[in-house]
This record gives sequence, structure tokens and C-alpha cells, in this order.
Amino acid sequence: MREAAKKGRPEFRNIGIGDITGKYRMPPSAIVSILHRISGAALFLMLPFLLYLLQESLRSEISFAHFAGIVDNVFVKIILLGLSWAYLHHFTAGVRHLFMDNHFALDKDAAQKTARWVLVIGLVLTALVGLKMFGVF
Repeated sequence: MREAAKKGRPEFRNIGIGDITGKYRMPPSAIVSILHRISGAALFLMLPFLLYLLQESLRSEISFAHFAGIVDNVFVKIILLGLSWAYLHHFTAGVRHLFMDNHFALDKDAAQKTARWVLVIGLVLTALVGLKMFGVF
């Protein structure tokens, strides 16, 4: 038997990725924080490629028409929708962090509520972008 268990002390152990998905229920603020990091990394890693595509599309009318044809592909639209979600989630979570940096919504209940709003607003804005991208309106 461990010494910590003998003395009634709390036992702290490292948490693996398998433990997170099965044993622990994460609060909305933790989910928003993790998604904020993932979306930021995705945007950072895709930035050189997106800037290259922008440069090539602005080179001439022919290159713009070429890239416009590529963007008409459904698979490319899904990738762009994912990048749109990354940007919109990262933006809304960043606004939440700015409010928290100014000492608004720091208590537990308000932080959880704002985290839920970030998740909802990010998904609603992404759905609107998706509807526009796929030609619904």
C-alpha cells in the first residue's frame, strides 16, 4: 500500500489522453481552452499555405478563375468550413479572454456560462458561413 494512501493524503497522478476521454468530465471552460489552442495551432500551421493561395489568386484573372474552380469542389468547401470554424472559435474565445483579462466573468459560474456562449456562437457563425458557402442564401 502506498504511503499517501496510508496517511489519508490525496493522491495525484499523471493523466493520460485515455483518462481524459473516459474517466473525467471536463467543464466547458476546459473544452474551450483546449479548442482555442487547437484552432490557434491549425491557423498558424495553415497560414503560409493560405497566404500562398491568396498571392497566386491575385496574380491574374486566369489564376483567380483556376482557384475559383478549385473552391467549387465539395471536399475543398469542407476544408474551408473547418478553417472557418477554427478562425471563428479562436476569435470568439479570444474575445472571452480579453473580457477575463479585464476582470469580467472571473468567478466559476460566469466563466462556465461564457465558455458555453463561445461554443454556441462559434458553431452558429460557422453554420452561417457553411450555409453561405454551399449556396443556401
